[in-house]
Amino acid sequence: MNIVVCVKHVPDAQGDRSFDDQGLTDRTTDGLLSELDEYAVEEALKITEAAGDGRVTVLTMGPAAAEEAVKKALQMGATDGVHVTDDALAGSDALSTAVVLAEAVKKVDEVDLVLFGMSSTDGAMGVVPAMVAELLGVPMVTLANSVECSGETGGTITIKRDTAEATQTVEATLPAVVSVTDQINEPRYPSFKGIMAAKKKTIESWSLADLGVDPSMVGAANAWAMVDGTTQRPPREAGEIVTDEGDGGQKLADFLAQRKFI
Repeated sequence: MNIVVCVKHVPDAQGDRSFDDQGLTDRTTDGLLSELDEYAVEEALKITEAAGDGRVTVLTMGPAAAEEAVKKALQMGATDGVHVTDDALAGSDALSTAVVLAEAVKKVDEVDLVLFGMSSTDGAMGVVPAMVAELLGVPMVTLANSVECSGETGGTITIKRDTAEATQTVEATLPAVVSVTDQINEPRYPSFKGIMAAKKKTIESWSLADLGVDPSMVGAANAWAMVDGTTQRPPREAGEIVTDEGDGGQKLADFLAQRKFI
């Protein structure tokens, strides 16, 4: 089975995150593989290991630094890496991203399954998997908590997902696009052996021209939405200490009432 896992390089949530002067996320700071995408990588590895063969190709789109996300996945055990990078991509929205990823998936040979995390940890939109499935013309199943594959292309994939009312079982024919949640598995840590092996793996670099994508379809200038202003979050103020002299309850009620919480 040949699986493509689409991943994203995102700003480190533990660091300071900001926008640049164009209203775009500042991606010049430290970044990493989106945590939620690690679950998709792990599931792809588990599927191919259970099958006894197959390839796991990790695909990302972004500036030069985005290659680090692919390297992390290769260290986990993925077999191949693809990095779509082009200056024209800066500021691309979800739809533009989906167009590029779909064309990149088409360029990979004999793909049976495309996996995504449930959303990225920066934009947290979760809509790109469905858009990619539509552009590829294949079935889409979302928010999988478990995945079972039966064969390769022409076979089936069965997922289970939890809703507020029940656990649903959904089946689709392969090839298909699937997004997985953070409840599906426990991503492995790259071992020393995996880190060393990743150094010998090749990461292919593709441009928009390689994919046949017109630059007028991507980038901030062609996005359907844009940020027209940002404001820094105000610094946290010191808390108010209320001394209970028998009237603590009343003081607490007054405090909440002043802020219209009650």
